[in-house]
Amino acid sequence: MGNQTEVHEFVLLGIANDHRQQHMLFTVFLLLYVACLLGNGAILAVVLVEQRLHTPMYFFLGNLSCLDICCSTVTVPKMLNGFLKRHNTISFIGCLTQLHFFHFLGSSEGMLLGVMAYDRYVAICNPLRYTIIMNKWACIALAVATWAAGFFHALMHTVVTSRLWFCGPNIIQHFFCDIKPLLELACSSTALNMTLLNVVTSCIALGSFFLTLLSYLYIISFLFFKVQSWQSRWKAFSTCASHLTVVALLYVPVIFNYMLASTGEPSEREMSITLLYSVVTPVLNPLIYTLRNQEVKSALRKILCRKIIFQT
Repeated sequence: MGNQTEVHEFVLLGIANDHRQQHMLFTVFLLLYVACLLGNGAILAVVLVEQRLHTPMYFFLGNLSCLDICCSTVTVPKMLNGFLKRHNTISFIGCLTQLHFFHFLGSSEGMLLGVMAYDRYVAICNPLRYTIIMNKWACIALAVATWAAGFFHALMHTVVTSRLWFCGPNIIQHFFCDIKPLLELACSSTALNMTLLNVVTSCIALGSFFLTLLSYLYIISFLFFKVQSWQSRWKAFSTCASHLTVVALLYVPVIFNYMLASTGEPSEREMSITLLYSVVTPVLNPLIYTLRNQEVKSALRKILCRKIIFQT
C-alpha cells in the first residue's frame, strides 16, 4: 500500500485502567462471546437444517446470525487478550485488517436490516406476489449485494487510512482499531478520511435506516386500513416487532457514534456505545428472534428431540 508510517504497532488502551477489574471483565465478555456464538450458531444451524424454514425471511435471518458471529469475532478475542496482558499491542497491518472487517460486517448488517424490512413489506402488503418478487435468485442477489457493498465500503476506508502517515504516539484509546480513534494518531491530514466518514458512511447508514422506516410505515398503514382480522394484524405486528427491536439496537448507537463524526478525545460514553452494538447486540439478536418466533422455537425443539432420540 506504500504508506510512509514510522509506527509499526499500536497499543490498545482497552476499557479498564484498573488491573484488578481485568479478570472480572474477561469473564463477563468471554461469557457474552460464548453466548453470541451459541445463540447465533443455533439459529444458523436451524435455518440450514429445517426444511420448513427455507423461506426468504429465515434466509436473511441466517445471514444476520452469520454477520453477528463474524462481527463479534473481529473485536472480542483481541479485547479478551488485552484483559490478560499488561500491553495489548496490534501491528499496523493487523489494525487495518480489524478496521476493515469491523466496518465491512457492520455496514453489511445495516444494509441487510433494510433488505429484511423490504422482505416484510412485500410479504405483508403483496402476499400474492411474494413468491414471485422474493424468489430464490432475488434473495441470493440481495444478500450478495449487501455483503459486497459492505466490503467495498470498508475497503474504501482501509485504503485511505493506509495512506496516512503515523509518526507517534501509538496509543489507541479504544478496545479495538476503530476509525475515529485511529485518525487521532495520524500526523498527516485526515480531511479526506473525515469527508468519507461523514458523507459515504452516513449515506449508507441513513439510507438503510430510512428504507427500513419507510417499509414499516407502509406495513403499519396497510395493517390498519386493509387488514380486518385482529389475529392477522397481531401476527404481523409480532414479526415486525422483533425486527424493529434489532434495528433500534443497531442504528441508535451507530447514529450516536458515526453520524456526527468528528475527531476528538474518545470518551467513555463512545466506548460504551461501541460495546453495545459490537458485543451486546449480537448476543441479544438470537434471544429476540427465538423468544418471539414460534416457528424458530418449534424447529429448535424438533432438532433437540431428534438428537435426544438418536442418542438414546
